[in-house]
Amino acid sequence: MNRTKNLDRALVVGVGLKSEPIKEIKENLSELEELVRACDCEIVGSVTQTLPAWNPSTLIGSGKVEEIKQMINESQAQLIVVDHQLTGVQARNLEQALEVKVLDRNQIILDIFADRAQTFEGKLQVELAQMLDQLPRMVDAWMGSLSRQGGGIGTRGPGETALENDRRRIKDRMGIIRKKLDGVMKNRAQYRSSRKRHEIPSFALIGYTNSGKSSLLNKLTGSQVLSKNQVFATLDPTTRKVFLPDGPPAVVTDTVGFIRKLPTQLIEAFKATLEESSEADVLLHVVDLSSPNMERQIEVVDQLIEEFKWTNKKIIHVYNKVDVAPLERQFKVKGYPRVFVSAMTGQGLDQLKKMMADFILEMQKDVQLYFPKLEEYKIYDLTRDTRIVKREEGSEGTVCYAQMTPQLINRWKDYLVK
Repeated sequence: MNRTKNLDRALVVGVGLKSEPIKEIKENLSELEELVRACDCEIVGSVTQTLPAWNPSTLIGSGKVEEIKQMINESQAQLIVVDHQLTGVQARNLEQALEVKVLDRNQIILDIFADRAQTFEGKLQVELAQMLDQLPRMVDAWMGSLSRQGGGIGTRGPGETALENDRRRIKDRMGIIRKKLDGVMKNRAQYRSSRKRHEIPSFALIGYTNSGKSSLLNKLTGSQVLSKNQVFATLDPTTRKVFLPDGPPAVVTDTVGFIRKLPTQLIEAFKATLEESSEADVLLHVVDLSSPNMERQIEVVDQLIEEFKWTNKKIIHVYNKVDVAPLERQFKVKGYPRVFVSAMTGQGLDQLKKMMADFILEMQKDVQLYFPKLEEYKIYDLTRDTRIVKREEGSEGTVCYAQMTPQLINRWKDYLVK
């Protein structure tokens, strides 16, 4: 469901508490404008307000509500977008006072996700996120009443109001979606366990939205995954094989981008997607080096890494768009190990691949394996599992020198030279 598609003219409202830095409030507002444009809306004005405390009735002050109403009359705006989550009561009161549609940041992000979701899994996840967002907003005689849409005998229980009926039906639908997503998670878990059984090293691309993760995946793997210069171009995880220098084949997974104030409903609904990153051996944190808000974006991703409990994972910091970033920006970066690349020109890609290969090698140990003449055919299978550094052929058999992870060592233990 995309509620903003036919609402072309929008006013954006930046809000914050006086305890917050004004710079951060302005950055949030600038990002909200980008999100609103992604919904095919024209921004006809913006306004900000800092408050000592949130107004429980309308979030913003009554004077600011009157100012916005005047701006609506002057600009003919059809939509107000507030850079803060609104309760059902606050949204209702604002819509009654302003007489136009009012959405908050969460709803705009969810609308973008709904518009970009392509796969069956992605659409299910977005629908669940929308329902999780919708449920606490339902107050009084809800304007979007599902029971009034359905109608007929048997659609309402004895003594049950339209609102209660709508809530029950949404919860029932959420239960159905969760069961289907559980099936998706089980399928993904089977693929991951298969990769682990075959000891295929895995990398996951994470980072702020529009940092260039999909473009980087294409450049690393030679694939043709959709990549656009827009927020949340990728919603569904995509895994591709990558060939690294002097290392075994590995896989790289592209995942949904992060953003500040990421709706908690999306985090819950996209668990299956996020698990692809949580199970990866190494995370590639892709950073937009050209963004003026680079440092803040890094902080947001770092906070989410802590929230998802990924801090124990190995991380390579990949600073992308070096071809268009100011040179002095490279001296402001943080995070190590790090590499500067351009997914557009290919600059730094060889260095990144070598770094990825080195991380795999760190997980491996030097071993010797002996294959009697009658079992030398198994050396071919060994080459599919790992790189053979050296071979010594004798009259009785062949000794192979290789590097292996502990799991691979266990698999080939019958041929290990003690």
